[in-house]
Amino acid sequence: MRPSSGYGNTHIHTPNIDRLMKTGTTFERAYSQSPVCTPSRASFLTGRYPKTCRSSINGNKTFSKDETLVTKMMRDNGYVCGLTGKLHLTSSSAKDHQELRADDGYSYFEWSHMGYDLWDKGVNNYMDWLEEKGVDWHAMYKAPVIDWPPKSNYPIPARIQSMPDELHQTTWCVEKAMEFITQSVSEDVERPWCISINPFAPHPPFDPPQSFKDRLKIEDMPLPLWKEGELDNKPQSQKDSYYIGAQSGMVRSAVGLTKEEKQENTLEYYALVEHLDYQLGRLIDYLEETGQRERTIIMFMSDHGECLGDHGLYWKGGFFYECNVHVPLIFSCPGLIKEGLRSNALVELMDVAPTVLELTGIPVPQYMQAKSLASILKGESDPSHHKDCVYAEYYYSALLSNKVYATMYFDGRYKMIVHHDDPISEFYDLQEDPCEYDNLWGKEEYQPLIFEYYQKCFNHAIMGNEDTVLGEKAIF
Repeated sequence: MRPSSGYGNTHIHTPNIDRLMKTGTTFERAYSQSPVCTPSRASFLTGRYPKTCRSSINGNKTFSKDETLVTKMMRDNGYVCGLTGKLHLTSSSAKDHQELRADDGYSYFEWSHMGYDLWDKGVNNYMDWLEEKGVDWHAMYKAPVIDWPPKSNYPIPARIQSMPDELHQTTWCVEKAMEFITQSVSEDVERPWCISINPFAPHPPFDPPQSFKDRLKIEDMPLPLWKEGELDNKPQSQKDSYYIGAQSGMVRSAVGLTKEEKQENTLEYYALVEHLDYQLGRLIDYLEETGQRERTIIMFMSDHGECLGDHGLYWKGGFFYECNVHVPLIFSCPGLIKEGLRSNALVELMDVAPTVLELTGIPVPQYMQAKSLASILKGESDPSHHKDCVYAEYYYSALLSNKVYATMYFDGRYKMIVHHDDPISEFYDLQEDPCEYDNLWGKEEYQPLIFEYYQKCFNHAIMGNEDTVLGEKAIF
């Protein structure tokens, strides 16, 4: 029997993520501030909610010049910063350009977004790397395109050829990260460094190396969470996504898939996770071999989750189910961060920004709305409590389908999801219904509690999103 993941998934083996958990602190209840990429990334890089930093759309054309990324603050305080993979604070075009950059602080910028066969030369650094190796990546990424609005720059194939380990985008991200670190520490005057590693995986299209697929058995894969009739009392946007695929740019429906097809999707996703874990191990080994592990803070996280068939949905969109907003978050640095600690505190992903600044001795700006985790990480405060609630937003965040305008308030038991443009909202008791099958909205016996949490969600949307320092970064 294969060992399970440290996060408790008995179907998957992640020894290197587990290494980080053993040598660091794991936050078991960390939540993204948006269930899609750009708003989430803007939030954890600024320490501010998506609406506050005016980055609510997945793939903005530009990023606000009024906002300051944590990497820019680090650069201004002597760090040399690099990035591999995607940044995704703005949109990009295969025919024209990489994403338009803000003053992000990165002096090393090896950029790569989604793999498909339409990139022009010099736009996607990963594709150029494949070409330098003599790989016909046009053929590798050529696949039948699933339904997609014709104006989109991203005709994502449902599935492409499996990329071998040595050519995979995740491998490339790690190779380039090690290149950056080697350059940084070999300079005549060594400077502190920060590298942001952003593999596209695990993300559609699912393209794990065949060798990693072969480690898993399709008959062992679990089926998605689904309860017949669960959509009857849920918002129209979810019904549309399930029955007619209304959010075609973000989400795919499980309608029509066989049991085996659902298990195949899960197997490919898990294989991508195991491959990412393997490459993470290479990076940790490199740090140990070069004598840098003891003085390097490693943060492992994801910007959002993956529906993976749960509730009849694949990919992502305006859904605040646990599969979509509950994310991994691990900090590890031997000697600085508590080892083997598992915190059950409610944590917001945007808390990463002030945490990084505090751990590196850089002043935390007062206008950050997030709260540093440094005191928990250093064993100076109670690891069972950080915040009373977590909050997330989806303000018409998909350019291709403006179907959802919603906010989430969750206190660890009750989850209120206010759909501001739908007569049906969502209210779940995760203690009694951890799978979020039964929407309690509209049930008479829950009306007082629903009203209380409806008000809490609105209050947080107003008060939690206001700037804390007038005159510095106040938005009126």
